[in-house]
Amino acid sequence: MKITTSIRHVRGFDVARPLSIGVMLGIMLPLVLLPLLSIFVYGFGKGPGVFWASLVAPEAIFALKLSIATSFWATVFNVIFGLFAAYVLSRYDFWGRNAVIVTISLPTAIPTAVAGFALLLLWGKYGMIGQFLSEDQQIMFTPYAIILANIFVTFPLAFGVIKPVFDTMSRSLEEASATIGATRWQTFWHVTLPSLRGAIVSGALLTFARAVGEFGSTILVSGNLAGRTQTAPLYIFAKFNEGQIEAANAIAIVLALLSFVIFSVLFFARDWLEVGAEV
Repeated sequence: MKITTSIRHVRGFDVARPLSIGVMLGIMLPLVLLPLLSIFVYGFGKGPGVFWASLVAPEAIFALKLSIATSFWATVFNVIFGLFAAYVLSRYDFWGRNAVIVTISLPTAIPTAVAGFALLLLWGKYGMIGQFLSEDQQIMFTPYAIILANIFVTFPLAFGVIKPVFDTMSRSLEEASATIGATRWQTFWHVTLPSLRGAIVSGALLTFARAVGEFGSTILVSGNLAGRTQTAPLYIFAKFNEGQIEAANAIAIVLALLSFVIFSVLFFARDWLEVGAEV
């Protein structure tokens, strides 16, 4: 049996190690670290009292609640659809299968402003479908429009995480379940689904993190109405344009912390998530 070992290019002190780390941090400093740090420095620059007052303003609270609620429902839909689509596209081979996969992945490449405009052309008052809806049934410029926009822009995320797990999953357990008389649904619920635990959680977190920060499409379909259809990113944009920097900065800090928590969970719970995928 051939045993391979790592090869050291130098003996003693490796100057490439601190140099590489320094270059990496030097590149990250102005592009990532300092912009994020500036949010917190400026946010607490006038004291925690000003930050708290800006954070608990009624419009700010509403914007945060709306972002969380619309992102939650978009995440629920896309995880369910992503799970179903991944199952179908992994288990069945049919004409046009690759075209379907490309179409599901397409929203990642489409500018979000184009996505919002497309939704307006479809669901707007004079759109292809919207023109047949009554005034009370209109979807655009309501929270439902925000959910639609979030679904569109995050459409591929859960699918993109779940499908590779389906593709690499051993079917031996599913076949064993079938041999003892389990139905297709029982096999899926008790055998397949638990094996996808990690992929489902990862896909849900990625989808939620992307949806809660969506701006380009929602500003077109929501109307950006304060206290009605103004999400957290739109609130930041509006308050910045009004010169209320402290109000905008308070919500920016909350969104930054939320993103940090989500990606920390993805990173530090990686072992738990991988166990779910390997079962």
